[in-house]
Amino acid sequence: MAHVAYKRVILKLSGETLGGKGQFGLDVQAAEYIGGEVKTAHDLGCEVAIVIGGGNFIRGEKLSKLGIDRETADYMGMLGTVINGLALQSVLEKKGLYTRVMTPIDMREVAEPFIRRRALRHLEKKRIVIFCGGTGSPYFSTDTAAALRASEIGADAILKATNVEGVYESDPKVNKKAKLFREITPMDVVKKHLKVMDLTAITLSMENSIPVVVFDVFKKGNLGKLLKGEKIGTRVRA
Repeated sequence: MAHVAYKRVILKLSGETLGGKGQFGLDVQAAEYIGGEVKTAHDLGCEVAIVIGGGNFIRGEKLSKLGIDRETADYMGMLGTVINGLALQSVLEKKGLYTRVMTPIDMREVAEPFIRRRALRHLEKKRIVIFCGGTGSPYFSTDTAAALRASEIGADAILKATNVEGVYESDPKVNKKAKLFREITPMDVVKKHLKVMDLTAITLSMENSIPVVVFDVFKKGNLGKLLKGEKIGTRVRA
């Protein structure tokens, strides 16, 4: 077993991560790739829990602007996260990993109810735990769900997977000269209006002393390198 910088982590995946180049619907090749990166992390001896979004299917906030009431739209978004979670579970199990999908919304035929002690036991048994359904309540993002679950399971870090190298002072796709931050504080995120996580998620992770690392998951091997202690992405200090 290799030395790892973080023994237990929350890997935060957006729904778009599984949407592939189309960014909509489920791209099986993208899911296979993510599954391979997760297996690498598991094989290093890290306890991995995943919080997954559903933006590749539906975004509650956007849907609410089209006329559906916000609460209903958010619940629809939560169901999208379950679809992604089940897909990722299938991919991971084909790679020989043991998994559990957990959700705060009761749907026992497809997922376990979220019970903190049960989740901790799964992690201790080296199972990959996939948290779906957000927080189970409307108005909260999956970023906030990641910060909440990380606090509940005593995670050493939240690893936020993106398609850019880290956190920049401005959009690097628009401003090619945008500065990349290697380390920042939660207050920097707030004052500079940096798009890392929403304010509730940043506050919750800060209050519970959990660092957030934003990194490019699509650069093959980055997750493993990060867990080995290499300087990958941007670290938001606890």
